[in-house]
Amino acid sequence: MAEVSSTVVPANELPVHRIGIPGTRALTVLVAFDAGARTERPEENGMAHFLEHLVFKGGVKYPTYRDVNETAERMGGVLNAYTSHDLVAFHITVRAESAPKAIDLLSDFVARPKLDAEELDRERGVVIQEINRAYDQPSTIAEYLIDKAAFGEHPLGRTVLGPEENLRSFSREAIVAFRERRWAGARGGAFLTGNLDHLPAEAELHELFARFPTLPAPEPYVPAPEFAPETLVQERDTNQSHLRMIYRPDIGVTDFKQRAALSIYSTLLGGSMGSRLFDEIREKRGLCYSVYAIDHAFADVPILQLGSGLESAKCIEAYTRMREIVDELRDDGPTPEEVERARAYAAGRVVLAFENTGAVARHAATRSIVFDEKIDPDAAIAALDAVTFEEVREVAAGVADNLAIACVGPHTADEF
Repeated sequence: MAEVSSTVVPANELPVHRIGIPGTRALTVLVAFDAGARTERPEENGMAHFLEHLVFKGGVKYPTYRDVNETAERMGGVLNAYTSHDLVAFHITVRAESAPKAIDLLSDFVARPKLDAEELDRERGVVIQEINRAYDQPSTIAEYLIDKAAFGEHPLGRTVLGPEENLRSFSREAIVAFRERRWAGARGGAFLTGNLDHLPAEAELHELFARFPTLPAPEPYVPAPEFAPETLVQERDTNQSHLRMIYRPDIGVTDFKQRAALSIYSTLLGGSMGSRLFDEIREKRGLCYSVYAIDHAFADVPILQLGSGLESAKCIEAYTRMREIVDELRDDGPTPEEVERARAYAAGRVVLAFENTGAVARHAATRSIVFDEKIDPDAAIAALDAVTFEEVREVAAGVADNLAIACVGPHTADEF
């Protein structure tokens, strides 16, 4: 059983969550803020991710990227970060004995980054290469297209990396202004997850995390738009097509029990080798190597995404049958055996994932910052175990025949 306790740094209102996990020798220190891509203004698209890169260039005590990286390595630590539409997060995982040094390191360069102008120009070129690499990958382009098809010009329809022209225009002043507008302690959190035996005392912890500046609460994000799905196709003369589909399920996204039921539904639809999509599209018909369904919940809207990479000549047949399977589940419902198996599989995946302290920390950040919910990893597993057949049947019935479609391959939009 995870043991969770929380305090707040008085200086900046940053919550500090301690999540003790018995039986591990590792500790993950993660700091996150409600400052993902959906909080950007149009001209700022890509700035949240660019800022994530820049803070690794050094802070006050560890002033260069080499100081940051070599200090982490001397601890045997794994240092990384991520930016999503929802969050920006920085994390290091170390052996528990290195807790004080790890917190000192992370709280220095993340809370007090130099954001040196010369480093900014150097890293700008690196991120532009990252953007260009993404556009060389048809599967990534399909992901970009489906977001735009589902959300249009809303921030959720934009890419996290942003366009190259934006990256070329970002000034140091604009980046600092974005950080000061979004990285408020009250809309963030520090998550200490794993073996807590070697944490500094509370006063020292608060002193380290007080390095984050005191900032006013940020403005609310732009609410998700009404669902007005489109069909977007990037025509390419290739033998391989990349198909994506997004439905918007009729669930209360702020109800974690309904989110759990959606997870069970997406698992039986296309989340395992025993799922309907895998069995029908790959095994029985041999239409593809990869086919899946996944669910995701933003702060105010849920999505159900289906996807496949397959031979172009088989794309339309697969698309048609995938839609039919969703329709069949809506009209006829799943079987009790399907729900039972999917429930066990989905809960089992979470149990195994939570053996990793980093996975628990990421889960905690999402629960706390995105949904403003109590942190309880054991409750997340229990919620999946408790999902009933009727709850999954209700989710299936609420997936309307209204979907966004995206494809990269030798096709036209009217084929879909």
